[in-house]
This record gives sequence, structure tokens and C-alpha cells, in this order.
Amino acid sequence: MRFMILVKATKESEAGVRPPEELFAAMADYHEQLAKAGVLLDGSGLQPSAKGWRIRYSGDKRTVVDGPFTEAKELIAGYTMIQVKSRAEALEWTRRFPNPTIGGKDCEIEVRQLFELEDFGESETMDRFREIGLGTQK
Repeated sequence: MRFMILVKATKESEAGVRPPEELFAAMADYHEQLAKAGVLLDGSGLQPSAKGWRIRYSGDKRTVVDGPFTEAKELIAGYTMIQVKSRAEALEWTRRFPNPTIGGKDCEIEVRQLFELEDFGESETMDRFREIGLGTQK
């Protein structure tokens, strides 16, 4: 089972404020524990939304909307991907996730389980995804 831990953006992260070394150290410690346990798939911080864009769809029409985006609480500042044997194991790991805010302010992280190709049944299209290595566990 794969899970994505989503770290919500803050005014500071959207302003590009560099977290203090203590926060980087806490995150490094946590991610080292994940790696040693063999459950870490990936993780990274994201640049502020001012450096990004969105694609808005209206039928077949696409419109590019440049950042920044106004609602920081609706944005993602970083993520960690883990692969574990159960939801309970994922919950245990995420309870140990360091507070990701500068100064330990109130915040929340969101955890979402990823779909596996097996969740969609067998088909030629699912085989195409498998061939390119998407939607599969290690």
C-alpha cells in the first residue's frame, strides 16, 4: 500500500522563507528512519506557487493560469511517499512526522492512499500503465 503525506503550505513557505536548520534536521531524521525501515519511496519540498501554474480545462480548451495562488491553506508545500503493509502502519509512521511549520505553529498534514492498478481490474489500458511503470508498487 502506498501513501502520500501532504504538507500544507503556509504564508512562510509561499513567501519562500527557508526553514531553520533544526526543522531540516528533524525532517532528515524522520526520513532516515523511513529509509532504514525500507518504506520510503520519495519526498521533497515544493517551490512556492508563484513559480508554478495551473491548467484550467473547459471541455477541450485549456487555459494557463500563472501563480501565485491566493489560498495558502489549499496549497501543498511538500510531500513524502511511503509504501507499507497496512493503513495502520501508515498511520503509525505519519503520527511521527515532525511538525513542518517554522516555530511549531498549528498546522496539519494530509495523508492519502494511492490507487494501485489492481484496484481498476484487468484491461489492456492497465497493462499499458504497467509497461511504463506507473501505478505499481516496488
